[in-house]
Amino acid sequence: MNAKKKPDKTDNSIAANRKARFDYFIDETYEAGLVLQGWEVKSLRAGRAQLKEAYVFVKNGEAFLFGAHISALPTASTHVIPDPVRTRKLLLNRAELERLGNAVDRKGYTIAPLELYWKKGNAKLRIGLAKGKQDHDKRNTEKDRDWQREKSRVMKQSKR
Repeated sequence: MNAKKKPDKTDNSIAANRKARFDYFIDETYEAGLVLQGWEVKSLRAGRAQLKEAYVFVKNGEAFLFGAHISALPTASTHVIPDPVRTRKLLLNRAELERLGNAVDRKGYTIAPLELYWKKGNAKLRIGLAKGKQDHDKRNTEKDRDWQREKSRVMKQSKR
């Protein structure tokens, strides 16, 4: 019999918001679909997306991604005028939307976009229910990261 080999796992990530984990404590994460136009999908396939200054807000029971930059390819259609930072609707189920909306309204949370990636050919956005860090929290995070790096360096040298 012909045994089909699974293809090697490739990185499906399009863009990541690394600054979000530095600026916020992430309590819960959710996976949301995106409502995109054709030129945006082509740009995402080319990896031309940025989430650095983006954020998510809930309004009238719907979630929107604001400030994400998806730059158009030079070969974009001539009859469509691309807006790279347009507000994009997120696709979440009603229970998730209510939970996110309540947490933002009552508990002082914010919703931060964490990662944009492909899943079964669809663009997905991982969002996190986040609480802001203060300066001393950020310093502690940086100190812990430096300690982990130093510890792994020492362990690597001791194995030699």
